[in-house]
Amino acid sequence: MDTVRIFDTTLRDGEQSPGISLDVAEKLEIAEQLARLQVDVIEAGFPIASDGDFEAVEAIARRRCGAP
Repeated sequence: MDTVRIFDTTLRDGEQSPGISLDVAEKLEIAEQLARLQVDVIEAGFPIASDGDFEAVEAIARRRCGAP
C-alpha cells in the first residue's frame, strides 16, 4: 500500500505574502490546527530570520514535543 505524507510550509512561506505578519500566538494556533489535521511535517519558519521567528519555532517545537 502507498503512503501519502503531508509536508506543510504555511508557517514558513505564509509570511512571504505581502501584508501578512503572524505573531507567535497566531503561528502556534496554526501549528495546532495542522497537528489536528495530522500533518506529518510542519516547517515552522526560519529561527535565524528574527527573534519573533525564533520564539515561534521554539514554542511550536515545545508544544509538539510535549515540553513545558
